[in-house]
Amino acid sequence: MAVAAAAVNVFQTITDTVGLATAVVYTAPVAYTGVILLAQVTNSGTVTETISFGYRREGLDTPIVTDLAIPANDTANLLAGKLVVETGDQLTLVGSNATSLKYLSSILETSNL
Repeated sequence: MAVAAAAVNVFQTITDTVGLATAVVYTAPVAYTGVILLAQVTNSGTVTETISFGYRREGLDTPIVTDLAIPANDTANLLAGKLVVETGDQLTLVGSNATSLKYLSSILETSNL
């Protein structure tokens, strides 16, 4: 029986509007490890807003950034380097405004097979 070949490397770009409730913005898929290359938030509003960004494994949350202030019309990088996210691990976001905080990330998913 032939096995379909899975892509070894898959690039993903994720965009989302940050909300007032904690939301999962990325889950590493089965058989892949995600390498977060870029994670940033832009505040398109007129006042300073805050963002919290976290890593979740098996229901346990680890904060990466907590209540980071982002001035109006500015952008903040949420990672100082790359982050490895294993199968099933998640990235979470929550902000102080439901419309003016915009999330963007670039992810390289690498096959574990």
